[in-house]
Amino acid sequence: MALFGLFSKEKKETLDKGLEKTKDSFFSKLGRAVVGKSTVDEEVLDELESVLISSDVGVETTVKIIRRIEERVARDKYMGTSELDRILREEIASLLSDTNSKTPERNVLDDFELPTTTKPYVIMVVGVNGVGKTTTIGKLAAQFHKRGKQVVLGAGDTFRAAAVDQLKLWGDRVGVPVISHGMNTDPSAVAYDAVKKATDMNADVVIIDTAGRLHTKVNLMNELTKIKRVMQKVTPDAPHEVLLVLDGSTGQNAFIQATEFTKATEVTALAITKLDGTAKGGVVIGISDQFKIPVKYIGVGEKIDDLQTFNKMEFVDSFFKK
Repeated sequence: MALFGLFSKEKKETLDKGLEKTKDSFFSKLGRAVVGKSTVDEEVLDELESVLISSDVGVETTVKIIRRIEERVARDKYMGTSELDRILREEIASLLSDTNSKTPERNVLDDFELPTTTKPYVIMVVGVNGVGKTTTIGKLAAQFHKRGKQVVLGAGDTFRAAAVDQLKLWGDRVGVPVISHGMNTDPSAVAYDAVKKATDMNADVVIIDTAGRLHTKVNLMNELTKIKRVMQKVTPDAPHEVLLVLDGSTGQNAFIQATEFTKATEVTALAITKLDGTAKGGVVIGISDQFKIPVKYIGVGEKIDDLQTFNKMEFVDSFFKK
């Protein structure tokens, strides 16, 4: 399909490689499901349902995909199993398009763009420990900085010394200031000072790390609400984006985390990491559909450039590439 001319060849190769385990696992299961079958009948649909669920697409999204295919089978009267790849591709692309319609298609020239009308653009990053939250912040800072943007980081995960130190290392590596009060300090005070610093220096973007603990939902909600409220003393409409980072390799656990964080705060965008090390990339499809929150970034490798802006059509193309 020649839909993807604006996506750089290098990025596409990285994406293809990053989704290789997911794709190989999915198609080996799909092949076993349709072996010896020539038409898409009820038995094939039952097998397909199992394949999608075991690929971490999630039950709700799987049911939706199966229902859509059933409608097409009923309408077309006859459908061969040889057409199943194409039909699945179309239905998954349609699901992702429905959810990610708020996120404009990016090309190689304007990915990692920032709104030009909002300075500083305030991003609050949430997610549990171990999902790659701080690394994602560092990679985002590097991508923005590389594009000539002034970036400020706020080390607001003050409950883990490692998180504070790691963010400082990223700041040194990228060459951007990091506002830190050290460990066991008030994260909202860190957020305030980071937004104030970004405002004073007329920076383009400030990225605030937050505690990665799924403690009781009430405490989490109170903490995130306080951080927002304190930042708004400097910038009344902050944060402009609440980015939830999820580890794609955890499969269904990522759904649970998304549920908890969307209850605790208004999440506006998703970053799904570690897709290169897992066969559970189907989680991107399920989470995107189920939570109706745009996937903005995906992590498909260790290098800085392996954090990519999510292009739904490219993702589907790589997922189904043989």
